[in-house]
Amino acid sequence: MSQPNDKLVRGLGPLDATMIVIGSMIGSGIFITSAESTRLLGAPGWLLLAWTMAGILTVAGALCCAELAAMMPRAGGQYVFLRQAYGPAIGFLFGWTLFLVIQTGTIAAVAIAFAKFAGVFLPAVGSEIYLVRPIHLSDAFAISLSSEQFVAIALIFLLTWVNTRGLEAGKWVQNIFTLAKTAALLALVVLGLSLGWKSGSAARASDWWNPWANGWSPQLAQPGLTIGSGLALVIIFGKAMIGPLFAQTAWTNVTFTGSEIREPGRNLPRALLLGCGVVVTLYVLANLAYVATLSLGEISHAPQNRVAVAAVRSILGAPGASAMAAAILVSTFGCENGLILAGARVSFAMARDRLFFRAAAHTNTRHVPAAALLAQGVWAALLTLPRTVRIDSVTGASGYGNVYTQLLEYIVAADLIFYVLLVAAVLVLRRTAPETPRPYRAWGYPIAPLVAIFIGLFLIVDLAVLAPATCGIGCAIVLSGLPVYLLCRRPPNECETD
Repeated sequence: MSQPNDKLVRGLGPLDATMIVIGSMIGSGIFITSAESTRLLGAPGWLLLAWTMAGILTVAGALCCAELAAMMPRAGGQYVFLRQAYGPAIGFLFGWTLFLVIQTGTIAAVAIAFAKFAGVFLPAVGSEIYLVRPIHLSDAFAISLSSEQFVAIALIFLLTWVNTRGLEAGKWVQNIFTLAKTAALLALVVLGLSLGWKSGSAARASDWWNPWANGWSPQLAQPGLTIGSGLALVIIFGKAMIGPLFAQTAWTNVTFTGSEIREPGRNLPRALLLGCGVVVTLYVLANLAYVATLSLGEISHAPQNRVAVAAVRSILGAPGASAMAAAILVSTFGCENGLILAGARVSFAMARDRLFFRAAAHTNTRHVPAAALLAQGVWAALLTLPRTVRIDSVTGASGYGNVYTQLLEYIVAADLIFYVLLVAAVLVLRRTAPETPRPYRAWGYPIAPLVAIFIGLFLIVDLAVLAPATCGIGCAIVLSGLPVYLLCRRPPNECETD
């Protein structure tokens, strides 16, 4: 059995770092979330504005994060930045929530998305084709193992194993699949913008800025909302930004690998800015392709929200739809690899600070944190198994959702809080650590961080107004880490586990 050691190697060059940024961002979100945003907003102009505003928030955040990443190019990235700016408790709560829900829940969600699109080609893969039928644990929760869940778990463990074989193996998988899916997304944009613009498309047949003229109403978009007219649209606009924002939120993953990037003072900022710029541009253009190709109804009611598949089907027919489904398979595979590769570095950094299992503080003979990768993979796989239970009020039949989806919905506001704290850390550290070398200084300072903080706070307040119970549960999940932190900050032997 190989003996562990503590060394990470700087084996990632500028291209590799950029591919982690792009590959972690482009998953399944761009291909499906526009359906929900369109249902909420009811006009093509507002849809494009939602994606543009999410892109501005992403780029402004990347400008700030690049300064922090160049200052502190260490394993753990955002965890390290928050710890340095606000103290170890805030850093731990971020790492705790990342491991418990944010990273592992996203890994589970992307794995299920991969399995769903695999089901397009393999009829034996489906959410209702059970190896173990749902076992009800209560009226609200069950546990099951469908063929779709099995494929998702297999993907998680396959890519976890690949990444334990060394940084070289993980980065080659990342680079190849990221290039392939970026080309596929670019092809979608070119097809839509060159062959779209049909007379019935949203771009031609709908009012761009007056959703009421398209049959929209605030109460239809957000049942129970009593506010009327323009204010209602502003509030709903904030909610409609959540899908676009979280379709591109994983750009911070590259900072988790700070100890493994060569010349990080130069390469980390370049990777963040180039990667985010490319993805934000492609995302806005992809949505322009959707509204050029499909009607508002076809976007908002695309089967299973697969807007990209519907767009290519309308241009190229059934073969095009199959090609798009294959492209999304490639996209989710590459995204999953990036999430798995980067996420384990946070657990590794926490373990080095004696705030996670002791074994996770070591690397294997291939210089990767294998124990942290395994812990992450096991928990993400377990998150695919529990199901939420929905009972049809008419037929009494049971329907099933995914617990990780509910957890991710709970944690959205809390994740935005961590995002605002990350951006504000640039302001804090400029004041508290002015002498620390900064190989890169944020462009547009202080405008860029202030813009990002303003938009982030608007979204947090918006979610608190629309879903106070959900936001409260999310904050409770974050705060559940406090007892763990208080336990683990005692002498090491009292909290470490082999």
